[in-house]
Amino acid sequence: MSAFKHHATLTSFLLLILLFSILLPETFLTGRNLFNISQQMSMLMVAASAMTIVMAMGDYDLSVGSMASLVGIVAAIIFKITGSESASLFLALSVGLMGGAFNGFLISTLNILPFVATLGSLTIFSGLAFLIAGGKTLFGGEIPPHFTAFARGGIPLLNGGTLALTLPNLTIIAAVTLFLVWFLLQKTVFGRHLYAIGGNTEAAHLAGIDVRRTRLIAFMLSGFGAALAGLMYMSRVASANPTQGAGLMLDAIAAVFIGMTMNAQGEPKVLNTIIGVLFLGVLSNGLTQLNVDSYLRDILVGALIIIAVSASRLEKLSK
Repeated sequence: MSAFKHHATLTSFLLLILLFSILLPETFLTGRNLFNISQQMSMLMVAASAMTIVMAMGDYDLSVGSMASLVGIVAAIIFKITGSESASLFLALSVGLMGGAFNGFLISTLNILPFVATLGSLTIFSGLAFLIAGGKTLFGGEIPPHFTAFARGGIPLLNGGTLALTLPNLTIIAAVTLFLVWFLLQKTVFGRHLYAIGGNTEAAHLAGIDVRRTRLIAFMLSGFGAALAGLMYMSRVASANPTQGAGLMLDAIAAVFIGMTMNAQGEPKVLNTIIGVLFLGVLSNGLTQLNVDSYLRDILVGALIIIAVSASRLEKLSK
């Protein structure tokens, strides 16, 4: 029964692809649409991989969406002031690191609950984004041109009509990020410390793990991931809006939870998170092509989170 439950997520994902392929035979499995899906999922892939680091400790970062929005605004403003794309990139990513460090300080040093701390920083980062942007959308000459050119480009893999397939540059960034996070969690002492804290914080402390330092670094990495996702989104749409990362937090958490149903331990794993991201990406793309109301998509994502958490909870209770 347990094995069936863990395979059920992957089976459901494959059935979803089959369903949309039948309902959208001329558009769903085309090279252009696969390129679009891959691009659209790249930002979520980066944010979800960073979220996996935090959730490995049993914590959450509710501020990733507002941080992504803030970073896009900061990058555009810095480029407008300096005209330097490198300065824009460096300072924007630095904002992500500092925001993550702020969350880590609140949680690891002041012992504020992660939910409360990151809910507060969510509001702060969102307010800063609106304040800096003046409540407006930034576009045109305020967006670094090479960022947009890179984000919309890719490496051709196949040629030939609907079979033409290109690997988006953003997907390459997402793949590299996923590999680095996988290596961090599965192949390093730091990764083992994260899972130890997630299993039992007090026992991890007694075992000699520096819980405060580990949590601080984990939230800094989460902030950096959110910043990178924000830059990718800004570059892809060639604009920066104070609300453009609003849905990123919910989707990132949903992707990790969906992935958690695929292993018996119910632990966040990067490879499983990938399936969660793909599930959400395919679902969103298919529903959009079918002209289904976007609100229904939100309902389905919420239902998936409840199902994923329930499955993880039942697994633990059955042991």
